[in-house]
Order: sequence, then structure tokens, then C-alpha cells
Amino acid sequence: MNYPVPTSDGEVIALRQQPVNDELVAVAMAGIVNVARSQGKSIEELKAEILADDRLLNMAQRQLLSQILNEAWQYLL
Repeated sequence: MNYPVPTSDGEVIALRQQPVNDELVAVAMAGIVNVARSQGKSIEELKAEILADDRLLNMAQRQLLSQILNEAWQYLL
């Protein structure tokens, strides 16, 4: 479907209206990284915000998400 990479919080949130697939998840991650950078956040601040223990993800899932965020951050430099 070739989704555009979000450049604002609103655009990231609007992705919720789309059916979930691998491409949408990748675009959402890229958008989250781009928005965090535009707000002057570091990768550590972004991970702390996203990976907070909210009972949605278990520890193994949070560690995997942390690795994915690191890779996305480096890839989008």
C-alpha cells in the first residue's frame, strides 16, 4: 500500500484507522522515530517512554521492541 511515513503525532495516530499489516507497523515505527527526533528526544528517552511497564508487553516483548527501536533509529539517521 505504500503508506507515507508520518511526520506528526496526529499522522501516527491516524494510522490506527488502517488494517494492521507488516508495512503499517514499520511505517508507524519510522513515524514514531521521526516525531521523537523532531521533538529533540534521544533514543533513550524514546525507549523509556515507549517501553514503560504498562502491563501490555512482557519483559521479552519489551526487549525485542527496544532492539527494533534501536535499529529503526540507526536506519533513519
